[in-house]
Amino acid sequence: MRRRLPIDRIPPAAANRLSGGFTLIELLVVLAILGLLAAIAVPQVLKYLGRAKEGVVNVQIQALETSLDLFDLDVGRYPTDQEGLNALVQRPAGVNQWNGPYVTKATSLIDPWGRPYVYRQSSQSGNYLLYSLGPDGNRGPPANVAAVPASARP
Repeated sequence: MRRRLPIDRIPPAAANRLSGGFTLIELLVVLAILGLLAAIAVPQVLKYLGRAKEGVVNVQIQALETSLDLFDLDVGRYPTDQEGLNALVQRPAGVNQWNGPYVTKATSLIDPWGRPYVYRQSSQSGNYLLYSLGPDGNRGPPANVAAVPASARP
């Protein structure tokens, strides 16, 4: 059985060895392991966040479509290109049947990347096209994150 010495009886050289911290090699090994974990985990997290933003776009577009349908029911038409999605928040000039706001927050008109949703109305069919420009801001309706023409709605 080994006897423990009281702390005040430990020789100074042994006390330095016992109270010492981690060596430089140990710290470098831990940092290397953390770096490897970060290199593996960060791309996966970024990919997940990218998919999450696309999901948010789809949900927000569905909510905006519902608001546009309510506007159509009240006013008898969808907003014009000039009125845009702001017609869901503020009464357009010359529209008496407006019972809005149909969107409670104007920030709902902004996509997760900080850009306004694009709204285009087709005067021939009465349908509209509502989409986000996506993360790069250069996408149009054909290759968009969420391009949903009114004719494709159920």
